Amino acid sequence: MYETLWSFPGGVLGEFERLRRELDDVFGGSSGAPSSIRSAAPGAFPAINVGQTPNSVEVYVFAPGIDPAKVDVVIDRGVLTISGERASALPNVGVKGDAKTSVYNHERASGAFKRAISLPDDVDASHVQATYRDGVLNVSIARREEAQPKRITVQ
Repeated sequence: MYETLWSFPGGVLGEFERLRRELDDVFGGSSGAPSSIRSAAPGAFPAINVGQTPNSVEVYVFAPGIDPAKVDVVIDRGVLTISGERASALPNVGVKGDAKTSVYNHERASGAFKRAISLPDDVDASHVQATYRDGVLNVSIARREEAQPKRITVQ
């Protein structure tokens, strides 16, 4: 079975199709572009997991090395926005008189960040709890009571 209706099994067009699939594997996704306007590229900081329970929507933001007092969590019109800043773990490089430090690889993200997540329509923005522990920010947003499942007793 072919991935798309535009798959060509052999010849020159088949080679282009193979190349397209390989590029998709390298850059992620079917087009290399984010899947939505609020999606981030692979490796974006901070990494985020979003899940739900019958009673709440749970957002886990993996942000080690951040001062929780410098993180802003805002819900506005169904969008959860998390922003803040992580200081660089590197010493001041290039400061006059500091010739001892030479950085040749810098993989840890630092600086300002901002992530936005669309929320389901049934969340209650007045019941939000945010906690930060061991480098993980957990934002728990309650669902409206009328949206929660109810067990009905049969009589």
